[in-house]
Order: sequence, then structure tokens, then C-alpha cells
Amino acid sequence: MDCCPPDVTPAVALFRSLGDPTRLAIVSRLAEGEARVVDLTRLLGLAQSTVSGHLSCLRDCRLVDFRTEGRQSYYSLTRPELIELLRSAENLLTRTGNAVALCPVYGEPSTAPAPA
Repeated sequence: MDCCPPDVTPAVALFRSLGDPTRLAIVSRLAEGEARVVDLTRLLGLAQSTVSGHLSCLRDCRLVDFRTEGRQSYYSLTRPELIELLRSAENLLTRTGNAVALCPVYGEPSTAPAPA
């Protein structure tokens, strides 16, 4: 028996697609405007094949698309709502004091000393 009703499945897939740090960094950069793969590889310090793979995933999810100009491909977000989603997430993190980042299940391990 599933824990979740089927109507949340697309939302789960959306958040999984954004749950990878590299894909989220790509989406955040594309929120500022178009970028080429070479621009993203320089920004992220990753191999072209790695960035292309992440862009392919985001294209499969229909979150990004590209246009060609000569031999160059320019990637952009397909939906302005995605920018609003990112802003809402940033606002939520600010309002919760980044508590999600400290979550023992999904966040970073705490570097604070354990209580005595």
C-alpha cells in the first residue's frame, strides 16, 4: 500500500528533478536568463558531458528547453512559474531560519558539538 495518494506523484517527480544540487544550480542560473552549455560548465566547474546530462534530464521534465543560433544552443527555463517556486523556496528557508538545511534526515550533518 502506498503512503501517498497518486495525485502527488507529479509533484514528487518535480521536486526530485530539482533535488540534485547541479540541476538546481542550473535552474537557478537559467532564472537569470539564457545560457550555453559552455557558460554552465564554467560556472559549475563540471565537464561538458555532466552538464549536458543534467540539461537532458531537465528537458525531459520540460523545465528547460533550448534554441539554436548557428552552432550554439541557448538554454532557458520553459515556465516562469519555476522562478516563483525558487523564490518561494528561498523565502521559506529564510523564514524557517534554514531549519530544513539542518534536518537530520534531509539536511547537512550538524557541525555543532553534541549537548553534554
